[in-house]
Amino acid sequence: MKALVTGGAGFIGCNLADRLLRRGESVIIYDNLSRRGADANLAWLRQVHGGAFGFAQGDLRDYPRLLEAARGVEVVYHLAGQVAVTSSVIDPRGDFEANALGTFNALEAARLVGDNPIFLFASTNKVYGAIDAEVVEEPTRYVLPGWPHGIPETQPLDFHSPYGCSKGSGDQYVRDYARIYGLRSVVFRQSCIYGTRQFGIEDQGWVAWFVIAAVQGKPITIYGDGKQVRDVLFVDDLLDAFDAAVSRIDVARGQIYNIGGGPGNTMSVWQEFGPLLSELLGREIEVSCGDWRPGDQLIYVSDIRKAYHDLGWQPKIGVREGITRLHEWVVANRELFPR
Repeated sequence: MKALVTGGAGFIGCNLADRLLRRGESVIIYDNLSRRGADANLAWLRQVHGGAFGFAQGDLRDYPRLLEAARGVEVVYHLAGQVAVTSSVIDPRGDFEANALGTFNALEAARLVGDNPIFLFASTNKVYGAIDAEVVEEPTRYVLPGWPHGIPETQPLDFHSPYGCSKGSGDQYVRDYARIYGLRSVVFRQSCIYGTRQFGIEDQGWVAWFVIAAVQGKPITIYGDGKQVRDVLFVDDLLDAFDAAVSRIDVARGQIYNIGGGPGNTMSVWQEFGPLLSELLGREIEVSCGDWRPGDQLIYVSDIRKAYHDLGWQPKIGVREGITRLHEWVVANRELFPR
């Protein structure tokens, strides 16, 4: 297949491009290289694959360039966009242009090239907002006693934060383009994805950020009480979900899937992650505390049963194994993380 990967020099994008290229597929990466680590990821892809892939440096707001990049492709993996809630609060216009307008441009490019490509969209669990449900506080985490399987795709949407609004807008456009135009589009409402080649920062990519900061001895701030719970998913498992959707597109087209670690792969942001990270480093990690941040959910866990039913997909890499892999990669690539 010939694939277009928007955000292909980002964390998920470069891992996806590497997988596709190793299979002998044709890949075009579309990226504006604005994200931290994008240059390093692109250089890594060139080191491993040489000139086997195409690269178009461009912004999602540049519709003519995006349209040209989409010509002749069979699959569009739309991964590019603004990724941090905090950044969306500071610059809501930039967030809207990257996520809402950018996704609309990508959809229109896929619709109008005339090749009827498959279109996979990386949405977010933030479209559900704070979730109005009973939350119980335990010693190291929060729990949702009424949702033992996690939050399903039928949960009402509540676009909390500019980021939630912009991603939610793109989310609904992608879904509706399947209904109105017959585009073979699929929405993945992703939970916390982590893994190698992730250049996490304090505002986004918290799993990688904590590992990077701890390895380098940088200060770590925990916002809130550290009991916030997330289901986490190693990037290889996410790519398996992409593959499953493409291979079963007749079932997946027009569908929305919550994709995360599910109830079997959860941890609290610091009360449970901190001890695991200390064990890997062989020392205690000092942290400071900050106020709660806007749009921060006390707990979010994905109900992933629909993806298993439709696609035969479920996570394979557990939390300890995944965090260990990430830690080993950061330690082996210290030069990529300047102090």
